[in-house]
Amino acid sequence: MGGVEDDEPASKRMKLSSVELRGLSNGSAFREPVAGSLRDLMARPLPSEGDEDVIGPAGVIKRVEFVRIIAKALYSLGYTKSGAHLEEESGIPLHSSMVNLFTQQILDGHWDESLATLSKIGLVDESVIKSASFLILEQKFFELLDAEKVMDALKTLRTEIAPLCIKNSRVRELSSCIVSPPKCVVVCSPKQDIVRAKSRPKLLEELQKLLPPTIMIPERRLEHLVEQALVLQREACMFHNSSDRDMSLYTDHQCGRDQIPSRTLQILQGHTDEVWFLQFSHNGKYLASSSNDRSAIIWEVDLNGGVTLKHKLSGHQKPVSCVSWSSDDQQLLTCGVEEAVRRWDVSSGNCLHVYEKAGLGLVSCGWHPDRKWIFSGANDKSICMWELGGKELECWKGQRTLKISDLEVTSDGKQIITMCKESALLLLDREAKVERYIEEDQTITSFSLSRDNKFLLVNLLNQEIHLWNIEGEVKLVAKYKGHKRSRFVIRSCFGGLEQAFIASGSEDSQVYYIGTGLVLDSCLEPTFSFIIRYLCVLPIFFYFCPLFKRCSL
Repeated sequence: MGGVEDDEPASKRMKLSSVELRGLSNGSAFREPVAGSLRDLMARPLPSEGDEDVIGPAGVIKRVEFVRIIAKALYSLGYTKSGAHLEEESGIPLHSSMVNLFTQQILDGHWDESLATLSKIGLVDESVIKSASFLILEQKFFELLDAEKVMDALKTLRTEIAPLCIKNSRVRELSSCIVSPPKCVVVCSPKQDIVRAKSRPKLLEELQKLLPPTIMIPERRLEHLVEQALVLQREACMFHNSSDRDMSLYTDHQCGRDQIPSRTLQILQGHTDEVWFLQFSHNGKYLASSSNDRSAIIWEVDLNGGVTLKHKLSGHQKPVSCVSWSSDDQQLLTCGVEEAVRRWDVSSGNCLHVYEKAGLGLVSCGWHPDRKWIFSGANDKSICMWELGGKELECWKGQRTLKISDLEVTSDGKQIITMCKESALLLLDREAKVERYIEEDQTITSFSLSRDNKFLLVNLLNQEIHLWNIEGEVKLVAKYKGHKRSRFVIRSCFGGLEQAFIASGSEDSQVYYIGTGLVLDSCLEPTFSFIIRYLCVLPIFFYFCPLFKRCSL
């Protein structure tokens, strides 16, 4: 986003007289002509007709507005001389002399004069004039109270504020300040100073928001426009996966495909059968995998992105279906298929405890965020809560639950999410004992919870992935198609910076990506926008992506 070149000849720039210059304002005080101004540095050109009204290649930027906003920004940044020079050279005042007078009267506390000037600054909306007058008179009222001039304050309230016939409830609040002065502290906004005279600049800001922007330029208007442009560029960037700190005003923002992991950096070979589940630790330093070979592996990620085998966890008698990291990444849970849940120490690789129920098999597991309890789903359609030492604390078995094969716990530990029948998910608030449901038309094969607990990805038997908003009322946000599934359980996950992407495995040996930000406002059915080839079952292909905190394929 480059700047706009000023190719106007000097002879076309209009100048102000010294008398007019004294009327220019930076929004806080009158200014005398700046010493060493441009009139002393260069020959003053004669005024000429024919100034262009618009600038920029598209012809949509009005020159006067553009210059005024730049001047306002200069004054806001403290560059008073530069702002004055811009006004002088361009011949475009930031504010009219009448607005400058009004501003100074407000800052000086000349309330009656400011009310008279208010009617002369070009306002046509009577309601705006009344609202602005109310703010000014309210300030006058409080300053009189601060000066212990109670009778004058009462007179202002009766003869000036009340006749405006607006904000009657506020007038009653002001009246209470006369009857009971201690209430004045309550009536005043917490953001306002106790000594009201010190809040005159704050009053000016409030008036600035009320008055039309053509009369008084809003504060930080240029910053708002520039920030808005950057945000729009970021939202339009299909492959955006970089920090906002990387965005620059010097160039238009556009991330390339290289922001998405697309190169195979390493192939991890430690399992001897199908790899069923993958999950990164919360800090990204470890990766856990589970397999049909009845083992789980803890992999360590070094500072350069290299991955090495740290521990191979053996002890399960059946295939390991899932893993779950503790919130501090010091411990790991593994769950065998209809068998037991084991808790492991990540540092040593030792098994710390085995959780099992006589006559039943456990099929899923998850941690409570405070690391004092764990949850497990059992093949009798129940969800159990355990102490770390193995004592079963609670057990839920709702009317609609079925064999629990997937289980997620929100980061606050209040909500458990699990399958309750083939085409429905249960969202159980275990504290409030409230059950909510997500109903699908197809069989659910797996699901994944976003890091902020607001969204849920649901994989279906019909080769679709549905994105649900579960914050408040449950709502279907988007549907995704494109990946292939016929025989295996295919998992999807959130990933990328701020989890702005969705990644999914596929039976056509590819990984599919799409940006969630493209469709969060409506329920669409987009196909995946980016594909990584070579997703296999036996070895693990490790794609370089340091921003991905969790990925399960």
